[in-house]
Amino acid sequence: MTQSRINKFIASSGHCSRRQADELIEAGEVKINDRVAKLGDTVGQNDVITIGKKTIGSREQDIYIAFNKPVGVISTLDPEAENSVLDYVKTNDRFFYVGRLDVLSSGLMLLTNNGDVANKITRSEEDHEKEYVVTVDKKMTRRFIDSMRSGVNVKNTDGEAGPYVTKPARIKKLSDNRFNIILTESKNRQIRNMCKALGYSVKKLKRIRIMNIKLRELGDGNWRYLSSKERRELLEALKTRP
Repeated sequence: MTQSRINKFIASSGHCSRRQADELIEAGEVKINDRVAKLGDTVGQNDVITIGKKTIGSREQDIYIAFNKPVGVISTLDPEAENSVLDYVKTNDRFFYVGRLDVLSSGLMLLTNNGDVANKITRSEEDHEKEYVVTVDKKMTRRFIDSMRSGVNVKNTDGEAGPYVTKPARIKKLSDNRFNIILTESKNRQIRNMCKALGYSVKKLKRIRIMNIKLRELGDGNWRYLSSKERRELLEALKTRP
């Protein structure tokens, strides 16, 4: 009988990410056959897994969706929230998002029910690329561009605990106040915090790529399932089985 760790099983069911599963286990909210689960427990196909009053089963099919989030849409899957992702992506599939965008930002969001994939994409140590087009409030100096490229010491953050120095990034100047940036980490409001630390304010921010998944001509508020080629390339890059 195939066994898997309890956090991986929960993530694979599409209920939440592996990290969130660990938090639920530590809080005592997960049971295996009516026994409170512990971190590191393994489960098999005949075990009954419950979280609260809900029974968790294996995921029948992986779902991968590209969504072009408009400015003003909230990155939440709360059905009670107004103007959220769920107001645009109308499907019976259960999913969660990979890497949020703040309400003032727009562009590509990847939605999936595969918790392992979501976790691997967002982990900073994996160095997976996310690409953005950014407009700032004034003409960029050489110092600004060089600092964004080499790493910024962010001291006062919005929504991120403690000061940090960002990893080196790839920067391409598009105009006097507009640039393209490729990051390999996923800190909350990172680009806005980097610009703020250098005395600039972000006026527009749009994500156009996550790894091999590109926004391309997908219109604002529209969504699509990934192609088989996109799925295959994504999973190969993550070394994850479909």
